Amino acid sequence: MGRIQKAEKNIIFGYISNLVILLINFVQRTVFIYVLGKTLSGVNGVYTDVLSVLSLTELGIGTALNYSLYKPVAERNIEKIKSYMRFYKKAYLTIAGVIAVLGIAISPFLKYILKNPGNLSIEELTLYYYLFLFNTVISYFVTYKYSLVNAEQKNYIQTNINTVTKIVTAAVQIGVLLLFRNFLFYLAAQSVVELLQKIFVTAYLNRLYPYLLDKDVKPLTAQETQVVATKTKALICHKIGDVARLQTDKIIISSFVNVDTAAVVDNYVYIITYVGNFVNIIFDSVISGFGNVVATESKERQYLLFKVYRFFACWLFGFGAVGFFHLLTPFIGGVWLRNEGWTLPQITVALLVMDFYLKGGRTVLLNFKIASGIFEQDRYLPLVQGALNLVISVVLVMKIGVTGVYVGTLVSGILANLIRPGIIYRVSFDRKPGAYFRDSLKYIAVILAVGVVITPVKRLLMSEVSILSFALMVIVITLIYNLAFLAMFCRTEEFAYLWNAAAVRIPALGKFSFRKGDRDE
Repeated sequence: MGRIQKAEKNIIFGYISNLVILLINFVQRTVFIYVLGKTLSGVNGVYTDVLSVLSLTELGIGTALNYSLYKPVAERNIEKIKSYMRFYKKAYLTIAGVIAVLGIAISPFLKYILKNPGNLSIEELTLYYYLFLFNTVISYFVTYKYSLVNAEQKNYIQTNINTVTKIVTAAVQIGVLLLFRNFLFYLAAQSVVELLQKIFVTAYLNRLYPYLLDKDVKPLTAQETQVVATKTKALICHKIGDVARLQTDKIIISSFVNVDTAAVVDNYVYIITYVGNFVNIIFDSVISGFGNVVATESKERQYLLFKVYRFFACWLFGFGAVGFFHLLTPFIGGVWLRNEGWTLPQITVALLVMDFYLKGGRTVLLNFKIASGIFEQDRYLPLVQGALNLVISVVLVMKIGVTGVYVGTLVSGILANLIRPGIIYRVSFDRKPGAYFRDSLKYIAVILAVGVVITPVKRLLMSEVSILSFALMVIVITLIYNLAFLAMFCRTEEFAYLWNAAAVRIPALGKFSFRKGDRDE
């Protein structure tokens, strides 16, 4: 099975999984909000981010080891795979212990993180937190085994296991909410299901890769350990910076505004994240395939595939950005919760949407960096981003509220959009990044123009928000945006590549002629 076929399989299962999880999470979140209310919804979101911050103790070891596995997997070097996996296991068990200790150590400070938690006592909040901590710690006992699955481009295995687990967890938790209306029981139910899942995954992957149970495993050489250590040191900076930039927004809002506002923000972030995951599935599914391209293909070939990858990302993330800007608030306040108290100012929504689009560009750059093993060159950039985000967010949240937090997020994110293209173009392609930025301006101009054109149409069609007017607006945005993007870029090399690749699988498309593009079989 070739790279494209493996990526397609990962994408198909990824889409099915994401759709199922999106729907079941939506039902679960709706039941949660109506049964337990805004404050506990905020606590749930803030604790999720607190544990994400704690997980920075992973410090990029997983990414570095995944990169190191590409070559032995491609060569089917079982002995070397065993060596890396044994090293990985020891590292992750250590990480689990460190997270447990740090998690317990910060529990006395929860009262400073959760401002105005209503009638909830600090004892209750601490108990809830420990259940979150337990679920995080046990995940590290099987995480390392997924690295081998993903290095073999069998991401769908992890996807399917996670999907089934989510379905079972959500069904049990919804039942618990409806029967007992109790947050403690809700969290305990998740812990039980997650623990059973870890036992199953361990048994399943041991059966799939029986050689991982071998006792006779040679340790990595000093040189191989040094390679992992070098890349991990660079990734430490990336990890700390990314956590400071991406996982602290709701914590800052909860600490400086209140828990209820964090709950409102969490709904917007939830929708953007899960809908955005439909796009991310495509790009995350080809990382290991790109790793193979980097290892076996010329720089010209790598450059072509990077441009196609990037063009497709801008198209899809731009579509999502336009849709989110015009439809997020009407959906939350008018269709879903039917309560304006759950909506944010449109300026805040605009900042969230701009960051979503720019994050799409960063996803392309980051995934290519991971596949190419380019970790060291920009190792300090995430630290600068994280520090900048924290300073701007904390200063502005006290002056202009929630909007100030996302000014910090946007400004700090833009740094990577400006700096990383130069690094990748120089290291991977031996080129200057001028063409990258010229294309960026073209894509942004089209996206902004479409967003402006759609504004009066929205006023006309959604003067009153209803399910019908919302659905009609979705259709209008889909047609206007995609027709505009197609008209502007249908004669580019990147579009021709995508079209010809699709024509191989859908022969009817071959009747329509576009500029010839290369294909990766």
